[in-house]
Amino acid sequence: MSHQSPPSYEQAGKNQHDAYWMPFTPNRAFKADPRMLVSAKGIYYTTSDGRKLIDGTAGHASVNAGHCRPEIITAIHEQVKTLDYAPAFRWGHPRAFEFANRLADIAPDNLNRVFFTNSGSEAIDTALKVALAYQQARGQAQRNRLVGRALAYHGVSFGAISVSGLGDNRKQFSALLPHVDHLPHTHGLAENLFSHGQPQHGSHFADALEDIIHIHGAETIAAVIVEPVTVATGIFIAPEGYLQRLREICNRHDILLIFDEVITGFGRIGARWACERFNVIPDIITSAKALTNSTLPMGATIVREEIYETINNSAQQHAIEFFHGYTTSGHPLACAAGIANLDIFAQEKLFTRASGEMEKYFEDKVHGLRDIELIRDLRNIGFLAAFDLTPQPDQVGKHGQYVVAECFKRGLLLRAAGDIAVLSPPLTITKAQIDDMFAILREVLQTLQMSIQPTLPNQEVGCLV
Repeated sequence: MSHQSPPSYEQAGKNQHDAYWMPFTPNRAFKADPRMLVSAKGIYYTTSDGRKLIDGTAGHASVNAGHCRPEIITAIHEQVKTLDYAPAFRWGHPRAFEFANRLADIAPDNLNRVFFTNSGSEAIDTALKVALAYQQARGQAQRNRLVGRALAYHGVSFGAISVSGLGDNRKQFSALLPHVDHLPHTHGLAENLFSHGQPQHGSHFADALEDIIHIHGAETIAAVIVEPVTVATGIFIAPEGYLQRLREICNRHDILLIFDEVITGFGRIGARWACERFNVIPDIITSAKALTNSTLPMGATIVREEIYETINNSAQQHAIEFFHGYTTSGHPLACAAGIANLDIFAQEKLFTRASGEMEKYFEDKVHGLRDIELIRDLRNIGFLAAFDLTPQPDQVGKHGQYVVAECFKRGLLLRAAGDIAVLSPPLTITKAQIDDMFAILREVLQTLQMSIQPTLPNQEVGCLV
């Protein structure tokens, strides 16, 4: 009796896409017209029909060192031959300690204790649990309130959704965390239109934290969590003085400050961490995505030593101090990838590549599109840029979808949040490749503008979200 192998993807026929339930994707539309990526190298993807695409998104703002780095591939290959897995609870392996030490070396100030997870969402949940455990360990268990921010995206776990500020991510799931409040977002001031880097206006939005404190009492609040730059919803950059003001209020009221740096860390805005560029140091940082160049899933929660020591010293000797963890925390292969990735960043000076001359070159290309009437705002910092498009009155998001689809046809991968087109290319991109990327984007935007010119509404200055 012969045994036949199951059909390959190419042999599976019309039903080959049925089994996979895709995340954050209109599954029916995608499976009716699939857009498949089959290989990658450097800053380029190759599609299933053999076309080459500039990766204007760096995966999900996560492949910062470029695709398929031989150094990372070799490190993973060598590691899997030696130790493919080790239990994370009550046992250890050298790679996890080595990688934690390497991360502590590049973390700011005394943020030098690292808890490994498998994603940004898990890193956020870990940070929230650390904050609550810390307050309990120091005898302030009544501090169980968490404060997030409108328009923030922190992930998809229940804790991450609860502190995020996106309605579509919340409304399908009724049982979220209690005791959560949200600050207002900082976007939409008319005087901040077409900002270069940090907007000058909006630091006063941080004072909303004082209002929450007035309502609930500082003694009930465990932590505040924000992104220095909100990326998922359209590149909303913290205004000048805003993060400093949050830090001052948190210090005064003994509240922990958490920065979600899952995207803004690892050189995305021209520094190791956004907190270093903005000169505001939080108590906890979350990281993921570029941590391993997204070659393997991994996240990390990095905390101040005093927080770690307080939690540990509250438990009896030889007892588990923090009842939390994952089967694949600090996985040997992910640690090997992360260590190799850090070596690349050091050798190629990638932490600061999106600053100085390269940031200015990218910025000039971004704001060089201002002549296109369809664009109602432009924002940039480091290698992040957003292009706000005037929406079609009867179908918000249609213009964003058009730009993504047409850029894909012409050789550029980017993403859209509604009618906001977003670029976040690999840090390894060259000036010539930046030129190629913006040439495609300009062509698509000009084509779209010409097609809608007779019905293009008058531009209104005001809140854009």
